[in-house]
Amino acid sequence: MTAMGSRPGTDNRSPRVITPTRARHTTRWRVVAGVEVALAAVAVILDVAIPTVVILGLMVVSLVIRRDGLSTMGFHRVARPWVLAGTMLAFAAAWSLMNIAVLKPVVNHVTGTTQDMSQFTGLQGGLTKLLTLVALSWTLAALGEELAFRGFVLTRMTELVGSAGIRPGLAVALTSILMGLLHTEYGLVGVVASAVDSIFYSVLRDRYQTLWASILAHGFMNTIGLVTFFVIGPVYGLW
Repeated sequence: MTAMGSRPGTDNRSPRVITPTRARHTTRWRVVAGVEVALAAVAVILDVAIPTVVILGLMVVSLVIRRDGLSTMGFHRVARPWVLAGTMLAFAAAWSLMNIAVLKPVVNHVTGTTQDMSQFTGLQGGLTKLLTLVALSWTLAALGEELAFRGFVLTRMTELVGSAGIRPGLAVALTSILMGLLHTEYGLVGVVASAVDSIFYSVLRDRYQTLWASILAHGFMNTIGLVTFFVIGPVYGLW
């Protein structure tokens, strides 16, 4: 029923007013978000212990202080998980091909270097090492890094810079730079590729409105890369 004196389809509730108290509350949490982002950046830049684990520790403390759950980090239930998994596998395969066909060759030629793959020495033909690295790629890398960066850092970065206009894009860019710096062991090419991959994962997280999308894509991409190395050795680019 329509209330007396009102027109159908209109909302007669008073507009939400941002009071000084609420503004101070918002500002306070933005400052906290800035501190959290800064601590995450320090962990990455100074390579403190295992930076991803350090950031996950910061996330736990943050969630406890804020009394928030993992849903605020992007963990949302997926209606058809197998469909999402199949879609992310297809995206991962296409993006992996784009990496070796376009991105890495361009960066190789611009920098005069190639990605450092020395840490995978012994992987080719080594089934035990392959299985170990695949397991780590799905736990520490896919689940851990996505929760740390796409979940915690990107959420806090967005809270810090704002969500209007191009600001979410700025948050993605800054988070992706940190993600790239996390992978300095791969050399300059690896840093650039990881940063660009991070943008790709951020787009998937936003498009499908769940962190599971980026986790699956990340895991599948790593697995494709490891299996390729196992079968034919390092691939630095198609040209």
